[in-house]
Amino acid sequence: MSAHADFDEFVAARSSRLLRTAYLLTRDHALAEDLLQTALAKAWFAWSRIEGDPEPYVRKVLVNTFASWWRRKWNGEHAYAEPPEPAVPARGGPEEVDQRQDLWAAMGRLPRRQRAVIVLRYVEDLSEAETARLLGVSPGTVKSQTSKALANLRIDPALATNDSEEPS
Repeated sequence: MSAHADFDEFVAARSSRLLRTAYLLTRDHALAEDLLQTALAKAWFAWSRIEGDPEPYVRKVLVNTFASWWRRKWNGEHAYAEPPEPAVPARGGPEEVDQRQDLWAAMGRLPRRQRAVIVLRYVEDLSEAETARLLGVSPGTVKSQTSKALANLRIDPALATNDSEEPS
């Protein structure tokens, strides 16, 4: 099979999952598509040198590209008095939608590195070592960023529960 066909097959099979990761990192459909497109373009040029499963390589390119975007002084974000909330598909009842919106809002308030660690560890189900390798940090940094992110989520007002209320 030619390299072109092999790459096309990879994109067809794995782009949905990679796009989900990009979306969870960027919180914006258009930026996620741009991020994935950039990562795939970079992977195309290295395709002949990638050995084994190319998905970890492409995911690393995706995360590193995202990291380089957030290191820039201006990354296309605009300040608003109230951040716009993304549309949530209507699955489940109103309470379930509210919980997803609350979690989404809380994730958006996390610093980008903490959000990246949470997405890679708990959504992509990567190990600490894999996450560290993708982010170019030590496993200890992954552990500390995960701990800080979970602590921030625990105290986020949108996710706070009133323990004194008893269900009726």
